[in-house]
Amino acid sequence: MSETGLIRAYSGLTKAIAPALPIWLKRRALKGKEDPARQEERFGIASRNRPDGQLFWMHGASVGEVTMLLPLIDKVLAEYPMAHVLVTSGTTTSAELMAKRLPKRAFHQYVPLDTAKAVTAFLDHWKPDLALWAESEIWPNLLLQTKARGTPMALINARMSERSVQGWFKRRKSAQSLFGCFDVILAGDEATANGLSWLLGQEVESAGSLKEAAPNLPVETSELTILKSEIGERPVWCAASTHKGEEEIILAAHKDILAKHPNTLLILALRHPERSEEIQALMDFKNVSIRSKKTELNPESSVFLFDTIGEMGLAYSLSDVTFVCGSLVKGLMGHNPLEPARFCNAVLTGAHISSFADSYMSMIAFDAAQRILSPTKVGHAVSDLFSDPERLARQQRLAFDYAQGRNAVLEYVWEKLSPILPAKSGEVI
Repeated sequence: MSETGLIRAYSGLTKAIAPALPIWLKRRALKGKEDPARQEERFGIASRNRPDGQLFWMHGASVGEVTMLLPLIDKVLAEYPMAHVLVTSGTTTSAELMAKRLPKRAFHQYVPLDTAKAVTAFLDHWKPDLALWAESEIWPNLLLQTKARGTPMALINARMSERSVQGWFKRRKSAQSLFGCFDVILAGDEATANGLSWLLGQEVESAGSLKEAAPNLPVETSELTILKSEIGERPVWCAASTHKGEEEIILAAHKDILAKHPNTLLILALRHPERSEEIQALMDFKNVSIRSKKTELNPESSVFLFDTIGEMGLAYSLSDVTFVCGSLVKGLMGHNPLEPARFCNAVLTGAHISSFADSYMSMIAFDAAQRILSPTKVGHAVSDLFSDPERLARQQRLAFDYAQGRNAVLEYVWEKLSPILPAKSGEVI
């Protein structure tokens, strides 16, 4: 694999800044962005022994990417009953989520900083038999060293904006050198497939989004029973994964809904739970229940603030309608509509959905989702569904049916990975 001047410059830069990285990590830890108890993992020093046998390594940047990998992890463990899966990511929220959701024989470590020393320590310890990277995070030192050791590599669910492709095109030789490390590249959508094909000068196929093949989010059944009892027969809508600037829109929409359906409950699920106090200060409703405080719901509760991690399955189980946020403010790119659809929720979203455009466009064509282009119309759209039970039931059913039909993506991805999958332990090649 040829090394360009840009890659050499990057390698030199990472060596130069390496002595300052411990201070940088400590500052991030003070802000809650690093786990001080596990900082050595960021320098490639493992916090556990390598398990015996075959080890599949899967990497995703944060929550969305590692969550997407869960069905593939289950597939690997089913097909390779003696193997283990190492999952790496770089955020504390993803680490917390993986601690709750990874199955037996799978475990999480923080991805090492992209310095030669940290990467070498990481790879010397783990010696993966296969490396699967998700979406778009590219760490040159980690990528090049992994390839240099002869480890088969794949980039799955690759996603790149047109702007990113154009940026890489200005450094095309470096892009071809780095992306050329992957033995298999599968794009998550047609736009990325076309962009990478043009950039790399070779055909890149879209397998469809692996996020569409995810299993249902987990639900704590005892909590669900309690909360359903407290809510009763009230209509419930969920604003899922709200970002800064969206909560004001959602709260205004809820007031519109209450004018027509006074006993409606809003589940306001924050994308970043650490913003809870900030959002509580925005509310002027009489009764607000706070999930992190285990505040009891009562018939007068008008807003249920979900400021926890890993409980979206619970939120969707309680809801009739979900408005998928990350879509109401310019600069955002949407979130996964299939998560609420799997819980038989009617699905609505806003105008900014580029990260999941293919999924949304297909769902809208199937009448399994609605796209609300004006933020001022959110409340009216939800109210209309609550006013028409037959229409609500139909949209819920279509959303559920669509989600169930997307599970074929996983089998297709597995088929495309088959040329680089290692032989099973004891299997004769």
